[in-house]
Amino acid sequence: MTSKLAAVLPDLAPWRSSRDFRLLWVQGLVTYLGSVMALIALPLQIKDLTGSPLAVGAMGAVELVPLVVFGLYGGALADAVDRRRVIVLTEAGLGLLALILLVNALLPSPMLWPLYVVAAGVAALAGLQRPAVDSLLARIVPHDQLAAAAALNALRWQAGAIAGPALAGLVVAYTGNGPAYATTVVCFAASVLMCRRLSPVPPRDKATRPSLRGIVEGARYAWSRPVLLGTYAIDLAAMLFAFPNTVFPFLADELDADWSLGLMYAAGSVGSLLVSLTSGWVSRTRRHGLLVVFGATGWGLAMAAAGWTSNVWLVLVCLGLAGAGDMLSGLGRSTIWNQTVPDRLRGRLAGIEVLSYSVGPQLGQVRAGAMAGWTGARPAIWTGGLACVAAVGLLAAALPRLVAYDAGTDEDARRRAAEDDRPGSPATASSLTPDDVLTADDVLTAEDPPRP
Repeated sequence: MTSKLAAVLPDLAPWRSSRDFRLLWVQGLVTYLGSVMALIALPLQIKDLTGSPLAVGAMGAVELVPLVVFGLYGGALADAVDRRRVIVLTEAGLGLLALILLVNALLPSPMLWPLYVVAAGVAALAGLQRPAVDSLLARIVPHDQLAAAAALNALRWQAGAIAGPALAGLVVAYTGNGPAYATTVVCFAASVLMCRRLSPVPPRDKATRPSLRGIVEGARYAWSRPVLLGTYAIDLAAMLFAFPNTVFPFLADELDADWSLGLMYAAGSVGSLLVSLTSGWVSRTRRHGLLVVFGATGWGLAMAAAGWTSNVWLVLVCLGLAGAGDMLSGLGRSTIWNQTVPDRLRGRLAGIEVLSYSVGPQLGQVRAGAMAGWTGARPAIWTGGLACVAAVGLLAAALPRLVAYDAGTDEDARRRAAEDDRPGSPATASSLTPDDVLTADDVLTAEDPPRP
């Protein structure tokens, strides 16, 4: 029984083998908890200052362009400079923006325009940082532990997605915006100290300055690799057709269950968390392309069922199943990406992923909202789910190499594994020693560690 339980529990090998992974995992959790405080407080403050839903929605408009533009540039930057330095500087910048929110909130009459400026600045810095963070994993974790590392990162994110908003809501409701922003500042200060404890991650090969030509080179590489192209396209299709979060308030009204709105937003994270908690088998899987296809198909089918049924409890179950499908697809995408992309291009490919990450859900909410205004919330959801299934099926048929992907035989994956097996590679130099244990000094001191 114990061995069977161990087979499905998360694989902790990356946590044991890599000190940098432990630091990055804890840092990510601290950053998320700090960020969610501001994410909850900022739109509520705009609502209190204006009373206008349009003013709150405008925050998303000012965020989209900086996120896309700086995400693409951040990808080129991550391939040209020390990725740890990018992470440290952007974390510090995000902390300064949180400090601006705090100072504004403490004014006798808080101003509106700084909130939009900060929202745009946060999007820009997040776009710069995300490629560096995403491209760091394969440099600090051994090649054969990448799937397990992706599952552990997903577990961290899902736990934060469930507990973070609830905690932030209580802080904002009972103490106000000032303490929420102060918490954000403290969390980012702690995060900067932890990031400085990461090992330097300079480019392996001779790097060129970030440029449009470099970004185009990354795009051409992605276009030439059907497996990578399939991961991007399927994720984009799933979000475009079956991301109906914006119509959940209307769905709750149609089901005469206003009390269920918060549960609708949380159900997907619960389903994702359950997959993460039972993800031990992922480390033994080699057909990650099938995970992408089956996970996205499950997401679409579950969303279609959520829109079709009129029982609110079945809706919540279906949304949980959708979250589980999305997590399976995400684990497959992350593992394929880390297993196949060469290190010199990893930042630029992560920048391209920002497009899928940001544009897909944004357009999906526009689609769902527009259709719900025409047909109602339930038809907008179930038709989108079926469209997602159809799109995933067409993409799988058009890109058979994605479905056939095998980590043991794929040429790009084997080439990347050989790179990690080279003597002196950061991934092979991360064996556990007594000094690797995460201590208070790792979190609270800001001295740079020696180069590996």
